Amino acid sequence: QGQLVESGGGLVQPGGSLRLSCAASGFTLDNYSIGWFRQAPGKEREGVSCISSSDGRTYHADSVKGRFTISTDNAKNTVYLQMNSLKPEDTAVYYCAALSSIEGTVLAMCAMTLAEYWGQGTQVTVSS
Repeated sequence: QGQLVESGGGLVQPGGSLRLSCAASGFTLDNYSIGWFRQAPGKEREGVSCISSSDGRTYHADSVKGRFTISTDNAKNTVYLQMNSLKPEDTAVYYCAALSSIEGTVLAMCAMTLAEYWGQGTQVTVSS
């Protein structure tokens, strides 16, 4: 019933910034948690930043704290990931995902990679 579409990925130099967008359709974000996950070749998918659209509670992986910011625009049914001070180790495919508050908490979503809907992913490459 729901669909998520990521955009904004691309090539950026180390130290640069990039903003990813995740547009939701078929459902409203009001009672959902939304998360950004990433997966590099040969590595497990990991939770990066997650947010509850209803109360604003957030989770960030230690590796991105102070550099990444997750936010929502419920009027546009869209979630953003602002990435600053990018490093080569941030290179990965980034996915957005949604989890109903009925099914789980925002902490469970990011820590356990728990979601009902997944986007197709967008490539982020940090290189000179």
